[in-house]
Amino acid sequence: MSKMEALKLSLIIISLLLTSLRSIASSPDNHRYNVGDHVPLFVNKVGPLNNPSETYQYYELPFCGPDPVVQKKESLGEVLSGDRLTSALYKLNFRENKVAETLCHKKLEGDDVAKFRDAVINDFYFQMYYDDLPFWGFVGKIEEDSWTLEKKSLKYFLFKHVQFDVLYNGNQIIEVHAIGDPNQVVDITEDVGVDVQFTYSVVWNTTSAAFDTRMDRYSRASSLPIHLKIHWFSFINSVITIMLLIGLLTLLFMRRLRNDLRTRFSTGDEEDDKEVGWKYIHGDVFRYPRNKSLFCAVMGVGTQLLTLVCSLFVLVCLGILYPYNRGTLCTALVILYSLTSGVAGYTTASFHCQFAETGWERSVLLAGIMYAGPLFVIGSILNVVAVSYGATVALPFGTIMVIILLYAFLTIPLLVLGGVIGYLFRSEFQSPCATKRYPREIPPLPWYRDTPCQMFLGGFLPFSAIVLELQHLYASLWGYRIFTLPSILFIMFIILILITAILSVGLTYIQLSVEDHQWWWRSVFCGGSTAIFMFAYCIYFYTRSSMSGLLQFSFVFGYNACMCYAFFLMLGTVGFRSSLMFVRYIYRAVKSE
Repeated sequence: MSKMEALKLSLIIISLLLTSLRSIASSPDNHRYNVGDHVPLFVNKVGPLNNPSETYQYYELPFCGPDPVVQKKESLGEVLSGDRLTSALYKLNFRENKVAETLCHKKLEGDDVAKFRDAVINDFYFQMYYDDLPFWGFVGKIEEDSWTLEKKSLKYFLFKHVQFDVLYNGNQIIEVHAIGDPNQVVDITEDVGVDVQFTYSVVWNTTSAAFDTRMDRYSRASSLPIHLKIHWFSFINSVITIMLLIGLLTLLFMRRLRNDLRTRFSTGDEEDDKEVGWKYIHGDVFRYPRNKSLFCAVMGVGTQLLTLVCSLFVLVCLGILYPYNRGTLCTALVILYSLTSGVAGYTTASFHCQFAETGWERSVLLAGIMYAGPLFVIGSILNVVAVSYGATVALPFGTIMVIILLYAFLTIPLLVLGGVIGYLFRSEFQSPCATKRYPREIPPLPWYRDTPCQMFLGGFLPFSAIVLELQHLYASLWGYRIFTLPSILFIMFIILILITAILSVGLTYIQLSVEDHQWWWRSVFCGGSTAIFMFAYCIYFYTRSSMSGLLQFSFVFGYNACMCYAFFLMLGTVGFRSSLMFVRYIYRAVKSE
């Protein structure tokens, strides 16, 4: 082979290698494309703007669709979120402009026209994904035709032309919009068949925005100065509340507690005993509560949910979970709940075995169904409602079976394993004072010292500290605002726990001071009562919103009930644990004297 032929062969090989490397470097996986490359576009769902949970598959409306319609494989979280990505006829190749490209010719029958008209009346939007970027557009518009003395006449129009505006930087897509052309519409006011030519245009423009910041535009509404100001106001308000509570606890309770500790311990003399307040019930304060198995299960599930929420916040703060990734949050919730079931089993069994060495199995069984049971019942009811509507939030049978199998083969085994470990490493309950055989009678108390009044005080103050942040959370869950400040939400969660702990200690001390020794369950109820105010605020939020219909009503109140129930268990656990530490401290201090 001559040198010239060898050089030609080398150039051919190099060019082939460069071509192959170029094709490898440009793909949907790394979001890099060459001019003319196919970029994946999926249609997702449609639904009324005012009802975020009421979504339907895109082709429930008689849009132009491919034959056959291919559905994208979805993760568990995407299915739980109601995403149903399917193929489309739109062809948006990278950096290829198109003008009035025909999508399809379609004959809309009377029923099709009625479907589109109902969608326009209910302000339906559609959602698509282009290069994993979500974007939205409206189905049509409403115009006032004329006015009469009796009523006004409305006309309904369907957009038959959509313009896609795409921004790119180098070989990467940064932004995409879909706009229905108001000048190219079809009158669908009457149930009359009509021939429609659906068209679309694609316009590409350059931008200097970096690829790493292309998701920022979805959070601009939540990052406006006024919203940031509200976030910081909520944070400062919570910090001030904590400082006031700590000051109040120090001035009122600690000073009185110090005086009580100076008083000598009970001598058995009836007159002396009545003068020492909470010391008078030292033989009853560590008496095991009623419904011991249920109480242990509450402690176990509350600890599990606290571990789950903290793990979620850690993953979000580390950037592993972020609000733009489809379905990852729902997937993380399901997986973490299963993995943390071992925490519930261990905490339940170990706490039960401090009271008795037998019967811990019943407590672990209660822990397994305490939260999962109500969640399954509510979820089943909501799924029946969603199926009756034909909404995408209805879970397919396969997804339901996956969840059941995950619970049966991962959650339950870890729960039992945690329970066995808790039993094996059991310890006795550390009580500074011996418990008397018979409980002492509780003296009559005024109404403002009863459990409901203490629950009101124990729930209202923490709720007032988080109410502004709760508004943002509900707007994210039941609206279209993306919550983009998880660090502040995490701080507010920690503040909520601190306020709950401080109030629980104060309310427990007040209860013991009036010789009421049944503080175990009351500390749980007072700590978890914030969840009642959260659910009440959910009712207020719904009435002030534009949401309507049975489906949206069911999902808002059903899932908020599950969320508030979880907060009740978490905060109730915090309330009891902090009260237990306080009670042990004061009675240990008295005994040491």
